[in-house]
Amino acid sequence: MTGVRCMLMRGGTSKGAYFLAEDLPADPAVRDDLLMRIMGTPDPRQIDGVGGAQPVTSKVAIVSGATEPGHDVDYLFLQLGVEEATVSDRQTCGNLLAGVGQFAVERGLVPAGDERTTVRVRLLNTGTIAVASFATPGGEVDYSGGTAISGVPGTAAPVELDFTETEGSVCGSLLPTGHVRDDVGGIQVSCVDNGMPVVVARAEDLGITGYEDTAELAADTALAGRIDALRIEAGKLMGLGDVSGSSIPKTTLVAAPRDGGAICTRTFIPVKPHPSIGVLGGVSVVTALLLDGAVGSDLLAAGEPVEIEHPSGKLAVGIEFDTTVTPPRVRRSTVIRTARKLFDGTVFPRS
Repeated sequence: MTGVRCMLMRGGTSKGAYFLAEDLPADPAVRDDLLMRIMGTPDPRQIDGVGGAQPVTSKVAIVSGATEPGHDVDYLFLQLGVEEATVSDRQTCGNLLAGVGQFAVERGLVPAGDERTTVRVRLLNTGTIAVASFATPGGEVDYSGGTAISGVPGTAAPVELDFTETEGSVCGSLLPTGHVRDDVGGIQVSCVDNGMPVVVARAEDLGITGYEDTAELAADTALAGRIDALRIEAGKLMGLGDVSGSSIPKTTLVAAPRDGGAICTRTFIPVKPHPSIGVLGGVSVVTALLLDGAVGSDLLAAGEPVEIEHPSGKLAVGIEFDTTVTPPRVRRSTVIRTARKLFDGTVFPRS
């Protein structure tokens, strides 16, 4: 059996298989079939592959050297279904992004600095640039460190992620519907795209408190139906067309903070509860809440960076606006993540 060179990494609160583009078939259909067989899709357990039976562990990063000036590497993110035989490139992933720079150094695409390395990454899904900075003492990637992030046990080396020009990267504008607030089926929502299309609504308007744990949310089939109906209609308003078979837009329900953060959130992909919150999803949610008149903005506690409470803890997001224009434009967004190499070797797909 022919294997494929692969590195399994935890990036932020996700886990995925990282590949060099040259190690995969060039034909997208052939590539996607191979990746599903590697991950064990479709199967709710992904028992015959390296997937972890959750959306946050059924992910792939494909990395290659830059083909144009202005950045160092290209990064294509693919979301693989678990039970469904699907492979989607309609979104990017800020969590797996946290490991792309280190992977590029490990594979020789980018030279390591003596103490720290900065890698400019073009996110092929959105066409935007992110800058990742991480420790490379002695010219080697060091994954150990004292930074803890919610949703991940222990500590690791920090990875600073700076995002610029992310607003409207999927939908074409920060406010895809043209409004800060919309009515969708009687529910007030704010639809924002600052790197990830997100529909923000009050948890109480969907019949929950916003403080439920993921198991309770996952068992609520009526809630899943309401969320799916909401995001499908919102997707049309956002110019995304029929999103019934897509993982975007994400839906985030907000409530007042209760654990010292700035806002409490429960996020769904597309209707399954997220164990935490995605990086760019969090960036878009904070962006929305900082806009005057947005749904949930009155619930936001003051503080910079904005600490998002989620089922596994907190995520701190910094947003810098240009307020000289109306509506304000996003200059940059910053998030601190960690990443860790789990194994590096050869993965064997099922036949």
